[in-house]
Amino acid sequence: MNSGQVKLGVERAPHRSLLKAMGMTDEEIARPLVGVVNSFNELIPGHIHLRTIVEAVKAGVRMAGGTPVEFPAIGVCDGIAMGHKGMHYSLASRELVADSTESVALAHCLDAMVMVPNCDKIVPGMLMAAARVNIPTVVVSGGAMMAGRVGERFISLTTVFEAVGAVKAGKMGVDELTEYENAACPSCGSCSGMFTANSMNCLTEVLGIGLPGNGTILAVMAERIRLAKTAGVKVMEMLEKNIRPKDIMTREAFENALTVDMALGCSTNSMLHLPAIAHEAGVAFDLEWANAISAKTPNLCKLAPAGPHHIEDLYAAGGVQAVMKELSRKNLLHLDLPTVTGKTVGENIAGAVNKNPKVIHPVDNPYSATGGIAVLKGNLAPDACVVKRSAVDKAMQQFTGTARVFDSEDASIEAIFAGKVQKGDVLVIRYEGPKGGPGMREMLMPTSVLAGMGLDRDVALITDGRFSGATRGACIGHVSPEAAAGGPVAFVRDGDLIAIDMEACTISVNVTEDEFAERRKGWVAPSPKITTGYLARYAKLVTSANRGAILE
Repeated sequence: MNSGQVKLGVERAPHRSLLKAMGMTDEEIARPLVGVVNSFNELIPGHIHLRTIVEAVKAGVRMAGGTPVEFPAIGVCDGIAMGHKGMHYSLASRELVADSTESVALAHCLDAMVMVPNCDKIVPGMLMAAARVNIPTVVVSGGAMMAGRVGERFISLTTVFEAVGAVKAGKMGVDELTEYENAACPSCGSCSGMFTANSMNCLTEVLGIGLPGNGTILAVMAERIRLAKTAGVKVMEMLEKNIRPKDIMTREAFENALTVDMALGCSTNSMLHLPAIAHEAGVAFDLEWANAISAKTPNLCKLAPAGPHHIEDLYAAGGVQAVMKELSRKNLLHLDLPTVTGKTVGENIAGAVNKNPKVIHPVDNPYSATGGIAVLKGNLAPDACVVKRSAVDKAMQQFTGTARVFDSEDASIEAIFAGKVQKGDVLVIRYEGPKGGPGMREMLMPTSVLAGMGLDRDVALITDGRFSGATRGACIGHVSPEAAAGGPVAFVRDGDLIAIDMEACTISVNVTEDEFAERRKGWVAPSPKITTGYLARYAKLVTSANRGAILE
């Protein structure tokens, strides 16, 4: 596919006429048409400035001899959608981003693309489309938000969510909460910790589809504008060499991504998005890789919510390339893979330097010998569930507690606010999976409230839904099969004992197979909570979390 199909020959005179209706000259039409996918909107702080980024991309494309043509993509802000009906639409919006980008690119026979996303589902949605369309593509995100500050303390959006719990528990006044509210998000950009948006932006670098610095250069920095111009230039080089996303996003590239994911302590949502992107790239992705890679990959960083540092600290310490350089010292990465720089992974990181070993621990002095994410299995989650182990207190990594079962996130929040959750409880929130939700809601509200109340070291939470990258504590998500598909989590009852071992990667409930069979008798899956519109179609097509919640 190339733009010659819509602009060359006598029979394409009508098509050229339509291009000229937009003011294009013959010279512009003759050049390669480079789609610039702009997810700008006025609803998401990570997107409010993307017009500026896109103009820089266009300048780079023009400098390198192409004609940029901009088109939009939607976006949902997970933070604003959190804790209410809106969160049903967040993960589901990933498919809309991918589908609409594919539709525009293929309908207009574009020669190449530069994708300008930011934030949670938009980055993976565009990466899915990049693999699907498979024309030369570079991703340049909008960059991260600055950390907030109250006195000498640096804070993020997580701090505000947890402060709500502190107010509910009587540990903080409303005035202090307001101070945090006003200070936590001081600039445009994707929220300042190693949450889902920044996790995926960092992993674009590792996959080789984003330029070095894409994950950590702040949104407000001039360097971000220069990076965007470079992206426009580089995509023209990719076009000249005919290097495409599937040439870059190979199995080995995904292994690199999982390795750096473990070192950085990324969001558990990466365990949904990496399989989905790999599926589009034709790479068979098995979640079992995660534990195998985690077993040999040290955790080098503890960024918010797992620790005190933020993306701006990682940037100043040398960024993702410095983390990769540390990992290469133990031969943990494939270094001979191509990237959009035109150089290999190894060539990209050759000059990288770890400038702050307090932020990026040296590979021989890690926070832990194993990676930040663990995939657990057992009779409660036969196909898998996921936890951000690096954000869990050591004392909670092996925990046995009593099940308190809720059939929705809303019911669990009501119980927490009412003081009905006790130390030693394991909250089980079910019917919130991809089908049952529908849409697999993030549950930052209950987890942050528990943390704000000081219960995150005494209470675990298990769900077939998922968690925000801002979540910390013993919060285990993506339980598969989900309750709506008849998974064992549907048959857990109040009072059952649940045992969690994040080191052994196991999760079990003290219910025998015979007892499970007895409890299954007469069970009928409840209807999804939303049965009309897009989500009704989504619920019918979506697969389980362990497969990346892709549509079939």
